[in-house]
Amino acid sequence: MAKKAVATLRTGVGKQFTKCIKMVKSEKTGAYIFKEAIVPVDQVAEYMK
Repeated sequence: MAKKAVATLRTGVGKQFTKCIKMVKSEKTGAYIFKEAIVPVDQVAEYMK
């Protein structure tokens, strides 16, 4: 499923978006989890904060 999302980002309008993976600490267990999102290129820095 991830390969399909990455493949669609390489063509046409998809070049305006990027896939971001952020590591976040879970409030319940204290373990780290990974959150993935597809965000516009100009909002990547804002998403990572």
